Amino acid sequence: MNSKLSLDSTLLDPSAPLAELRNVSRRFGGRAAGPFGRVLQRMGLEKPAPTTHAVDRVDLSIKRGEVVGLVGESGCGKSTLGRMVAGLLPASDGQVLLSGKPIGELSAEERKAARLRVQMIFQDPYASLNPRLRVDRIVGEGALLHGLTDRAGSDDYVSAQLQRAGLDPSLRHRYPHQFSGGQRQRIGIARALAVQPELLVCDEAVAALDVSIQAQILNLFMDLREELGLTYLFISHDLGVVEHLSDRVVVMYLGRVVESAPVDELFEHPAHPYTQALLAEIPRLDVRRTKFQTIRGEIPSPLAPPSGCHFHPRCPHVMPRCKVEAPTLRGIAINHVSACHLHDGT
Repeated sequence: MNSKLSLDSTLLDPSAPLAELRNVSRRFGGRAAGPFGRVLQRMGLEKPAPTTHAVDRVDLSIKRGEVVGLVGESGCGKSTLGRMVAGLLPASDGQVLLSGKPIGELSAEERKAARLRVQMIFQDPYASLNPRLRVDRIVGEGALLHGLTDRAGSDDYVSAQLQRAGLDPSLRHRYPHQFSGGQRQRIGIARALAVQPELLVCDEAVAALDVSIQAQILNLFMDLREELGLTYLFISHDLGVVEHLSDRVVVMYLGRVVESAPVDELFEHPAHPYTQALLAEIPRLDVRRTKFQTIRGEIPSPLAPPSGCHFHPRCPHVMPRCKVEAPTLRGIAINHVSACHLHDGT
């Protein structure tokens, strides 16, 4: 059996965050034009390729054992950010670090090990599994490839991962189409656990499931956290789920982080107008006769984000300054930061 890939512990800082993004941006499109295309652009006969600003200068750290909830409306860049943390997308600018070490400075062998340490659970349990492979191969192939098990022990290894994810190991010879949505998501979880990760990036991992199945999967995530000491980046648009799971919540709007705080602090004392608007939409059993209103306006296109504060076209507290100057994240309480000009005097 091959030895397990590992990062050189002498190169890593155990006191550093498990994963960290420093001033990270991600853009899509904007393909460079050739000589002929540049001539056409100068003549006004062809427009430059549009650029999507999916993530804009984000700083984010995830400590060992922490559950960080990442929330925001659809299109705000949550999934793109999660894919950069998981190593599935490179950053256009900035640095991605694991245990204090920039990924770009890792050797080829260390980079393989780093990819194992961070695994992703995808939103759609029907699209994330190869329909042509049986479950034993889906779950066990990565572990076999990276030397975490061998051919002789692969069957028992796969059975253990399925059992840990709450599935009957006797089903391991079936194909994905023979399972329900909740069972498929458990297969995806077993596949991620099979390579012994430290950090799971869960991208809307329960959004496609029925409410009763959602509760089972969420409880499974918490049980696995206790059993394996896992760290989570939990991406969701459902603030109720995030409140139940997270230690800390990060709020994104149109590619930027606008607020971050411990979960109780954020839900009790939201500071940014966007966060306040999101929380106002959550139905509460203890609040009756409430007239729920959606956030006014629509989220702008990331192809042409507004100047200044991206939220200013929808903000009820907009000032002239907001339209020209982007606010920076500033501390307003212990471990609580917000990017809003309303807090500049605090």
